[in-house]
Amino acid sequence: MLIARRIRELGVYCELVPPTLSRTEARQLNPKGVIFSGGPASVHDADAPRAPDWAFDGDLPLLGICYGMQEIAYRLGGSVARSAEREFGPATLGRTCADPLFVGLPDPMDVWMSHADHVDELPDDFIATAATDGIAVAAMADTTNNRFGIQFHPEVVHTPQGAGLLANFVRDICGCRDDWTADNFISASISDIRRQVGDSRVLCALSGGVDSAVAAALTHHAVGDQLTCVFVDNGLMRLGEMEQVAATFRESMSVDLRTVDAGAQFLEELAGVTDPEIKRKRVGETFIAVFEEAAREIGKVDFLVQGTTYPDVVESAGVGHKSATIKSHHNVGGLPEHMRFKLVEPLKYLFKDEVRAAGRELGLPDTIIKRQTYPGPGLSIRITGEVTRDRVRVLQIADALVLEEVRNAGLYDELWQSFAILTDTRTVGVQGDARTYGHVLAIRAVTADDAMTADWARLPHDLLARISSRIVNEIPEINRVVYDITSKPPGTIEWE
Repeated sequence: MLIARRIRELGVYCELVPPTLSRTEARQLNPKGVIFSGGPASVHDADAPRAPDWAFDGDLPLLGICYGMQEIAYRLGGSVARSAEREFGPATLGRTCADPLFVGLPDPMDVWMSHADHVDELPDDFIATAATDGIAVAAMADTTNNRFGIQFHPEVVHTPQGAGLLANFVRDICGCRDDWTADNFISASISDIRRQVGDSRVLCALSGGVDSAVAAALTHHAVGDQLTCVFVDNGLMRLGEMEQVAATFRESMSVDLRTVDAGAQFLEELAGVTDPEIKRKRVGETFIAVFEEAAREIGKVDFLVQGTTYPDVVESAGVGHKSATIKSHHNVGGLPEHMRFKLVEPLKYLFKDEVRAAGRELGLPDTIIKRQTYPGPGLSIRITGEVTRDRVRVLQIADALVLEEVRNAGLYDELWQSFAILTDTRTVGVQGDARTYGHVLAIRAVTADDAMTADWARLPHDLLARISSRIVNEIPEINRVVYDITSKPPGTIEWE
C-alpha cells in the first residue's frame, strides 16, 4: 500500500493486485510495468506467494522490492540464502555499477532495510549494482530486459531518496506519464458510473464524512436526478451532526436528500454487544436494512453508492492478496452476504488525500473536505463495552468538548483525527470534597498522511490540561482523563 501511495504521489496511476491475477486480467489492465512488493514470507516457504508467470514472460519492466527482489532471483535461477539474523533499520548503500534506477541519486545514500533472507547468487544476465556493509547484493539489474531488484524499502520515509528511485522506474524505465490527477479521475469515474448504472435509480449512503460526500457528488454529476441521498441518524453520531450535515448538503448540492431517524433501531441491535467485530457487523447489517426500507419508499432502486476507500478495502482484506484482516470496515467486511443492491464504489482505489483533491475539484465546501475522518460505525466503536443511550450521550458531550478545544487551539486541520473514547474502566476520584467512582475517558489525536500508518500527536500540555479540566468539571459521569500515546502500528487509530 505504501508503494502504491508513493507512486500515486508521482502523478502515476498504479493498482494493487493479487499474485493470483490471471494473464487475461493483467492484459485488461494494460500495464506499463510491474512491481513485486516486500512481505514477511521467505521464498523457501511452502506457501510463499509466487509472482505470476505473465510478469516474466513479456517485455514489461519489472522491479522487485525486498521479498520481491528475492522472488525474481529465485524464479530466474539465482540463489536466496537465509541470513544469520534479521537486518532491520538504517543502512548506507554504495553503488558498485551503473544502474538506471539510481540516475540522479546520491552515492552513497541512506536506505531502510527490513529482511531476513538475501540474494547470494545472481540469476543469469543480472549484475550487482549496489551493496551495503551487511550484504553484497543490495541491488541488482538486468538492463537488457529491464528487470531490477532492490533489497531496501524506497517507499518509507527512512529512505529519503526513495521517491526519486521510484520516479526513475515508473517514468524513465516504464515510460509512464504523470497525468494521474483529480480532474482526470473525475472524468473517468463519471463515465464508469454512467456505464454501470445506466438509467437505474441510485441510492447513496450519505454519512456526512468526506468519503461519502465525494462519492455522492461524483454520482450526482454522473446521473443527476437518478440519485437519492439518504442520511441515516444511527444514534451514534457526534453532537448535532445530522442537522449540520443536512444543512451543508442542501446548500452545496441540489440533490434529493432524505433523512432517517433510526437511532432506536441501531441501539436495539447493539444491546448487550461488547465485541468490537460484532458491533461493526451489526452496524453494517442495520445500515443495509435501513437503506432497503428507504429504497422501498422511493421506488425501484438497484444501486447503492458507498464511499469505500482503498484503506477500507485493504484492512478488510478485500483485494485477494495475503493481507491480514485488521478489522471489518462496516462498508466492506461488515456488509451482509445477501443484499438486493449492486454496489457503486467510485473511490475504492483512492487514498484519503486523493479523495479530498477530487472533492475540491468537484466544488465541495471546506466544511466537508477538511472534516476529520469519522468511523462508519460511529461512537459504537469509541465506547468500550456495551453501547447504551446514556453512554452515547456522555461521549457525545465529551467528544464535542475535545473538538471545540482543538479548533480553538488552531490544530484541527493539522490532525488526521482527534476524538474521545469512553472506556469501560472506572476509577475513584474526589470532586467537591466527595468520593466519586466515575468513568475514565481517553483522548486520541493522531497525525498521518493516510490511514495506513499514524503517529500520536504531540498536543501542547496546556491544551490537554484545558480539555481534561473541562471534561471532569462539565461531565459528572467522568472523573479521569488519559491521553493515548500509541502510534499505528502497533495500535490502530480507533480503539475498536
